[in-house]
Amino acid sequence: MRQLARTALAAALVLGFTAGPLALPATAHHSSPAAVTAEEGGFGPDAAALRAALTGLPDREVTAALVRVGGDGAWRGAAGVRDLRTGAPALEHGRFRAGSVTKLVTAAVVLQLAAEGKVDLDVSAGVYLPELLTPAFERPFTVRQLLNFTSGLRPGGSLGDTVEEGYPHRFETLTPQGVVAASVARGPASAPGERQEYGNIHYTVLGMLIEEVTGDTYEHQAATRVLRPLGMRHTSFPDGPDPRLHGPHNRGYDWLDGRLVDVTEWNMSDRWAAGDMISTTADLERLVTALFGGKVVPEPQLEEFFTVPDVPGAAVAAGGMAPYDVNGREVWGKTGSRPGYQTVVAATRDLSRTLVYCVDSTDAKGDAMGNVQRFAFPAFNR
Repeated sequence: MRQLARTALAAALVLGFTAGPLALPATAHHSSPAAVTAEEGGFGPDAAALRAALTGLPDREVTAALVRVGGDGAWRGAAGVRDLRTGAPALEHGRFRAGSVTKLVTAAVVLQLAAEGKVDLDVSAGVYLPELLTPAFERPFTVRQLLNFTSGLRPGGSLGDTVEEGYPHRFETLTPQGVVAASVARGPASAPGERQEYGNIHYTVLGMLIEEVTGDTYEHQAATRVLRPLGMRHTSFPDGPDPRLHGPHNRGYDWLDGRLVDVTEWNMSDRWAAGDMISTTADLERLVTALFGGKVVPEPQLEEFFTVPDVPGAAVAAGGMAPYDVNGREVWGKTGSRPGYQTVVAATRDLSRTLVYCVDSTDAKGDAMGNVQRFAFPAFNR
């Protein structure tokens, strides 16, 4: 009966996927316990709230969710469906697009190079990329200002700033070089260090810097310096413009013109070092645990991840890491989103609590706070 209920719900969602606006049946918010799997210790996160967050999937906002809590007290849960057409249950270890969580890996590579004396964070990025800028950039920005989003660069080229705009172009290619060239051609938005503007352009330039300094590809440097040493065996980058998610994965969907559309296949090469990584919750847990534990980047470079620049309105540090107060506890976290997939990694500095989740959100590029309140806050409730 439980499998039948889940299949019936998936069928109802597929009607929305194929025939127009979705009208969920009354039972849509009451998934059977079979849709949820969890392991939990005697204390730790608010397991009841986490179970409640997973109950009822798939629903209009989320088709699948994978949650992994570590530290003092562990909890794991998965709910929803792998594919709306079949109603197969979500894969707990499924791969997904990690979006801007990629920036943590890019920042780690740059900071390793700094620790090795191959990059000076306070030197103009033009020293490493001498043909990068035009004369319009009278004041050069430093590598550190790229890391903390205060370079003054304008957003780069794009095939669409929203899911709706990008969907018709999802199989087209815009190279990182094209992204950067479009930004530079528009001149600076502000003087370096004047204000913080979070965006992908800073980390696309950092990817180019990594390649110039090492004489190697960004992807290979990320793999040899971060992914392989940490045992992140299921984390990778697409082969250039390849739009597919290889290996087991849950499909991603988004509402477009009142219809629920499968957006799993998408060429993300323009996001590259800023947001093109594919991973799993287990691998990202390895990343955040090793990173916070000083096993990826040594001191003093590690502090770049936890130092918000002294600029009016600045809110994030290197990699886009940001501090949050959750029930009086300081938590540092990073979000990432690509069409169909929304990701969060977060932890306390002492690693007493860690969180990784991937939510197959039907509005992944929209306001993430609803999912943060639903899936992240319970991990730090106590």
